[in-house]
Formats: sequence, C-alpha cells, structure tokens
Amino acid sequence: MNKSVFFQDLGIIDYKEAWDYQEELFKGIIDQKMYNRVNPGSEKQTSNYLLFCEHPHVYTLGKNGSENNLLVNMLDLQQKEATYYKINRGGDITYHGPGQIVGYPILDLDNFRPDIHQYVANLEEAIIRTIAEYGLEGERLKGASGVWLDADNPAKTRKISAIGIRSSRWVTMHGFAFNVNTDLSYFDLINPCGFTDKKATSMQKELDKHIPINEVKIKLKQHLRDVIGMEYL
Repeated sequence: MNKSVFFQDLGIIDYKEAWDYQEELFKGIIDQKMYNRVNPGSEKQTSNYLLFCEHPHVYTLGKNGSENNLLVNMLDLQQKEATYYKINRGGDITYHGPGQIVGYPILDLDNFRPDIHQYVANLEEAIIRTIAEYGLEGERLKGASGVWLDADNPAKTRKISAIGIRSSRWVTMHGFAFNVNTDLSYFDLINPCGFTDKKATSMQKELDKHIPINEVKIKLKQHLRDVIGMEYL
C-alpha cells in the first residue's frame, strides 16, 4: 500500500480548470488499478493526491441535487459574477468562493482504508480538529454530511463545511468546502446542500475577526494527514 500523497496548493483557480485537473488525476489512478488487475507480477503502486485551492464565485449542483435549490436565474448569477456547474459528485447544491478552503483529496482508498463512510467521517474529523484549535466545537448532524455548529439545537444549527465526493473503484475525487473568511451572502442565493432551514457560517463570523487562511491550511493539512494516515511527499 502506498500512503504517500502529493500535496499541491493551486491558489485561486477557475472551478472548471480544477475539475478537469481532478479528472485527469482520478483517471490516471483508475487506469493504473486496471492495469495492475490484468498484469499480475508487474503491478505498480497507485498515486495519491491532495489539492487545496480557492475558487472564484461558483455554485455546483451534485448529481442527485435539485435545481430548485438554486433560488435565482442565470442573469442574477452573472450580476453576482458567479458561475454554475452541474457536476458528478454526491450531495446537493453548494457555493465556493474566495476565503474558503476547497480540498480535493484524490486518493486510492485501497492504500488506506476502503470504506467510504469512514473516509467521509475522516474528512469531517480533520475539520473538527482544525476549528477546535480556534475554540470552535464542530459536530456532525445525523443524516447529513459536513461539519456543523450547535447540531443539537435546530434553531441555531449552522454549517461551516460541506462535503461531497465521487468514488469509483475506491478512488475518490471532489471533497470539501471549508468556510474561513467566506462572503456568506452568496449562500442566500441557494438552499445550501438542499436545506431550507439551516444557514451557513464561517470561522470569521463565529470568531468576529479575519482568520489567516494560510495558517488554517497548515493546521488542516496536518489533521488530514493524521486522521487518514497519509505521508506527504
């Protein structure tokens, strides 16, 4: 098993460009797995990747999501300088934008633990541990992925990180969106993740100050390493 992971911070990158890059890496891992299967004795290790980035304003709708959860039309999106994509991950609609850490782990889970539910729980756990370093108590909400605050109080429950993945042959892509200094007004244009009664939040809003995003990235990268069992190259 190869637990080594290539880490790359792509900075601010167009959503479609990052998606195409993910697909390229994702396909490469799957192709190697298929080669290994039909060529016993000459197998090669599969690679693993972790990408961090920020996106210009964009809304993405998962394959099982409802377009009704986008509350405005395309002209309104243009006026907000936002784009929109239907994509091949799970989950419903979400928003990506500046001040948000978007993470794309492209991993062969056969190198770690081939369990999708545990994998999603690991992503949640890494974010929970990260915000705990700032005094925030992240929680899970039954029946919904992601990281939440005040999950046991429906009147106050709010989401600080969304998770939506795709997997094939135990290879993952897409990942999580973690609100650090995010402009939360953009969430007003959607029912985030399909919820009509729950709001989004950010570290900046909860702590009432701007948070150094590179500092958060360092902490998050370390926690992802620990909970998944990765070794960065």
